[in-house]
Amino acid sequence: MRQKTVWNLISESLEAGIPVMLLYVLESKGSSPGRQGFAMAVNLRNEMAGSIGGGIMEHKFIELAKEQLKENSAVLYLRKQIHDKSVVKNQSGMICSGEQTILLYTVKPEDLENVRKIITSLAANKNGLLRLSPEGLNFEDIVPDRNYWFSFKNDQDWVYEEKTGFKNHLFIIGGGHCALALSMVMSPMDFHIHLFDDRKELNTFLQNDFVQEKKIVDDYGELKQIIPSGENHYVICMTFGYRTDDVAIRALLDKNFKYFGVLGSSAKIKKMFNDYLAEGIPEEKLKKIHSPVGYQIKSQTPQEIAISIAAEIIKIKNEDL
Repeated sequence: MRQKTVWNLISESLEAGIPVMLLYVLESKGSSPGRQGFAMAVNLRNEMAGSIGGGIMEHKFIELAKEQLKENSAVLYLRKQIHDKSVVKNQSGMICSGEQTILLYTVKPEDLENVRKIITSLAANKNGLLRLSPEGLNFEDIVPDRNYWFSFKNDQDWVYEEKTGFKNHLFIIGGGHCALALSMVMSPMDFHIHLFDDRKELNTFLQNDFVQEKKIVDDYGELKQIIPSGENHYVICMTFGYRTDDVAIRALLDKNFKYFGVLGSSAKIKKMFNDYLAEGIPEEKLKKIHSPVGYQIKSQTPQEIAISIAAEIIKIKNEDL
């Protein structure tokens, strides 16, 4: 999770008495390279962690943060950046279009308790509520309904709230080679990854250290009670074979996910779905399933298959942005 390094650097800096600044993207529009929730820490020893979008814009803000830290003055203000060289005011120096609003905040020693709470929550893979405002930063061990919220009236009256921790859950059913490769590809992203299999001694399941949770089930039918519906829930079924895929799919057909994919050949999926239709399972339920899963890029290896699936999941995750 990219924000762990940011809060760790802030904590280490405060504990050592080194001035440190938090840079935070509170809002982003259009093709802005720094998306809402991107964060960065810069301290007086020129140590840095995180990113607010890269490029010349990020470089300018790093230099600005260093200057403010050298002056040793308390800083908390917002700076809008517009990625268009034709504008006169708030030009970022980039031409990618879009805009973003960035907070610059010199973190105070009294913030250390909240920073430690954030780190503890992230380490435990829990969600929490980060609130940034003209009063500074605050953290609560509660789970907000929304991932982000930003309200701005003026420079003295604004609030930013964010659900910290993983905002999405990926449930991988089957722990074979493709699951191991997919877990590795998805692990740097904003997904809490759950892995399920019914084979206790499966080497690829035991070797998979990229997921946050691994669980052996006696039967994939148990997934009906284990995996809940969710608008930020993504499910991919890639078990050992046709029979176990069938059990898992039947267990989850009545649930609603952001994404539900099944790995398999076109012939296998066609037979499976024809059997379901013959049984009277409504076609609209089957249309929710992505299969054959992933983008068709003639994948051959587990790594190529994983990339094709990851690309499809990312597209669906970001389609409303």
